[in-house]
Amino acid sequence: MEIPKKIVSLIIPVYRNEGSIKMTFTKIIEVFENSIPNYEPEFVFIDDGSDDGSLKEIREIKPLYHRTQIISFSRNFGQTSAVIAGFRKCKGEMGVLISADLQDPPELIEKMIQSCERGNKIVICHRVNREDSLLSSLTSKLFYSLMHFANSRIPKGGFDFVLITRQVIDVFNKLDERNRFFQGDILWLGFPIQFIPYNRVQRKIGKSQWSFAKKFKYFIDGLLNTSYLPIRAMSAVGIIFSLIGFFYAFVILYLRLINDVPFKGYAVIVTLILSIGGLIMLMLGIIGEYLWRTYDETRKRPIYIINEENE
Repeated sequence: MEIPKKIVSLIIPVYRNEGSIKMTFTKIIEVFENSIPNYEPEFVFIDDGSDDGSLKEIREIKPLYHRTQIISFSRNFGQTSAVIAGFRKCKGEMGVLISADLQDPPELIEKMIQSCERGNKIVICHRVNREDSLLSSLTSKLFYSLMHFANSRIPKGGFDFVLITRQVIDVFNKLDERNRFFQGDILWLGFPIQFIPYNRVQRKIGKSQWSFAKKFKYFIDGLLNTSYLPIRAMSAVGIIFSLIGFFYAFVILYLRLINDVPFKGYAVIVTLILSIGGLIMLMLGIIGEYLWRTYDETRKRPIYIINEENE
């Protein structure tokens, strides 16, 4: 009697990936057939409002393989929304998030599954080196270094290539928040984790849509969603400035008592006003970010809208 194969869902967000999607599909099929024949892949493609031929290319894959799901958003909602939609729709015993441009080597899927079979419920492949452009490498390194500072569990090179078991998928799908930070959510769940380092290869077709503005927005989401660092930093800076202010007040009082307060110090006064005023504006901005997220949660708008779905 033939033992049924375990289903592994491949969650593949797609945004302007025309030309690389079929190559990714073919490479993954080869890995399963040659290296892990006891497992069967399920493809879950999420088109995040692409304005090129990406959706057409995904549709051409559907007749080639029976376990293929296609989800198409009504517009671009962002990679995190695509990831969440993919995990909500996948049916496999494991889910693997992988890029559509072959920058994440599919060969690592075998090692990830082996780690999972040893009891790890989350397997994270994190980048230790990347073959990107100088500007992209620098901004990504800065972004993930700051995230590592805010949350020490996040690898310095960051990660997007991850496997989670069905148990973890079900728990992950219960999280109902907006402005999500996927990496922080996965680490917060607390299940056994193994980290696997790898080199992220250069994209051969097209160019990355992960712009500086998107990285900055994602950094803010990650910083505010996974860390109390901004609030605590505000409190610490407030205490420090208060102590400096009290000390300076005592100095002024002492000088006044000994009649040694000439009408000078215009530069000091202006400097204090500008520095404290700037500090207050910075703190109000951080508080505003938290208030906006609270307001955004109360509206209960969906984080994505599906225009087309084909299982």
